[in-house]
Amino acid sequence: MLSDIFAKLNSWLLKMDWLKAIFDWVLLDLFGMNQESDAYASLSFFCYDIIKIFILLSVLIFISSYLQTFIDIETTKRTLKKIGGFWGNLLGALMGTVTPFCSCSSIPIFIGFTRAGLPVGVTFSFLISSPMVDLASVVYIASVFGWKIALIYVGIGIILAVIGGTLISALKMDRYIEKFVTEGYSDTDAFVNGMEKLSQKMRLSISWAQVKDIVRRVWKYIIIGVAIGALIHGYIPTDVVSGLLGSNHWYSVFVAVIMGIPMYADIFGTLPIAEALFLKGVSLGTILAFMMSVTTLSLPSLIMLKKVVKKELLTTFIVIVTLGIIIIGFIFNLIL
Repeated sequence: MLSDIFAKLNSWLLKMDWLKAIFDWVLLDLFGMNQESDAYASLSFFCYDIIKIFILLSVLIFISSYLQTFIDIETTKRTLKKIGGFWGNLLGALMGTVTPFCSCSSIPIFIGFTRAGLPVGVTFSFLISSPMVDLASVVYIASVFGWKIALIYVGIGIILAVIGGTLISALKMDRYIEKFVTEGYSDTDAFVNGMEKLSQKMRLSISWAQVKDIVRRVWKYIIIGVAIGALIHGYIPTDVVSGLLGSNHWYSVFVAVIMGIPMYADIFGTLPIAEALFLKGVSLGTILAFMMSVTTLSLPSLIMLKKVVKKELLTTFIVIVTLGIIIIGFIFNLIL
C-alpha cells in the first residue's frame, strides 16, 4: 500500500508523467506526428524536459527563499554544516537515490540545496547519485542483468557519490560556487534577535524575486542544454553506439565514457542501449561505465552546471567522476 502511494507521488510530483502525457497528446493527437519518428522523439523530449526543469527550479527556489525569510541565515548555515563530513555526504547520496531525476533535472535541486546552506560536499554527493542511481529503475536493471548486478550498480553509485562529495569538500571548493546561487535573502534590517518582522506579502515578494533572478541567469543554458540532449536523444541510433563498443578492447571503457558524455538520458533512457550492448557481448564493466557517463556527465547538464559553478569546481567535478567511472569499469571488466 505504502509502496503504491510512493510510486504515485513519485510519478506525479517528481517525474511529472502527467506533463509527458500532455505533450504526447499535443504532438500525437493534435498535430498527428509519427510516434516512431526521430522528430517526435526529439520534440517530445525537449518540451517535456524544458517545462519540467523550469517547474522544479521555480518551485524549489521559491520554497527555499520563502523559508529563509523566517530564520537567521547565519544560524541556519552553522546548523546545516554540522551534517557535513562522511555522514552528510552519505545522506546527500541517499537522497539522490530516491529522486528520479536526469542530470539536467538535478541541477535545480542542487541549486536549492546550495541556496539553503547545505555543505558543498553534500550537494555534490546528491548531484552525482541522483541521475546515476534511481531506486525505481533497480527492477528494470535486474530484469536485464540480474539482481546481483542491479544491487552492485546501486552500491557503487552511492560509493562514487560519497567519495566525490568528500573530495570536493576536502578541497574546499565551495568558494567556486557562483554568488547568485549562495546568496539568499540578506536584508539584516529585517532581523531582530534572529526573528524577522516581515509581512506575508513581503515574504512572498522576496521569494518570487529570488525565483526570477535565478531563472533570468540560467534560462539560456537550460534551453541550450536540453536542445542538445533532445537532438542526441532523437537522432543518434542505438546501432551506432553498439557498433563502437561491440569489441571488448582494453580501451573500451575509455571509449564508453567519452561516448557517454555528449549524450543525454536518464537511467531509463540509457538502459535500452545498455541491454543492446549486453546482447552484443559487450562486457559489463564497459556497459556500467557507459551508463554512468551518460547519466552523470552528460554535456547538456555540464553546460547548465557551468552557469552555477566556476570552472575550477566544474573541472574538479568532471575529473573526479570521470576517473571514478573509469576505475569502476576496469575493475568490473576484471572481476566479471
